[in-house]
Amino acid sequence: MVDLGFVLSVLLDGATISVIIASSALALAIALGFVLASASFLLRSRLLDTLIAIYAETLRNIPSLIWLLLVYFGLAHVGIRLPPVPAATVGLGVIGSAALVEVFATAFRSVAAKQSEPARALGLSHMLAFRLVIVPNSWRVSLPPVGNYALALVKDTTLAAAIAAPELMFQARMLVNRTFETGLIYGLATCIYLGVALILFRLARLVERATSQR
Repeated sequence: MVDLGFVLSVLLDGATISVIIASSALALAIALGFVLASASFLLRSRLLDTLIAIYAETLRNIPSLIWLLLVYFGLAHVGIRLPPVPAATVGLGVIGSAALVEVFATAFRSVAAKQSEPARALGLSHMLAFRLVIVPNSWRVSLPPVGNYALALVKDTTLAAAIAAPELMFQARMLVNRTFETGLIYGLATCIYLGVALILFRLARLVERATSQR
């Protein structure tokens, strides 16, 4: 007889790790993507734009699972040994930055097309216009795709099981190996993933609504 309380406890512990990985990777992806997009917009360097494009295209075309394995095992070969959870966070965060750099760059261009002339009329420099006008307005443009990426990232945390990060899928697999209750355990894991995704979806929509009213 399966101890349902024990199973749920283990799965919820795994879900907590999944949320930690997803939120940390999202923060890293936003930070890296924003910095790269800002540098491209402010410096207007063809060389820098080319390097950022190569960075983004390379990471977008590497399967996420292979990238996680490269981060976890590849760094170990050069003496940098990351535990599974930090390795998953770094791996997913860096790959996410490749997607979000284009999101932020598109938002900057969209806002600049409408706000650059009024900013110049007020005597604002390129840097001041970026800081005071373009960035605040670009967040409103960026929020929907960032929210969609966050939802996809929650699902991508399942890949962290490949490097033994004790997230939800890893714990589900361990429980299946122990109890052989495949349908029950994976069904519960699916419900937990769905619950997390619905909460995140609701939060994203609340944030979007709040920013649109400002």
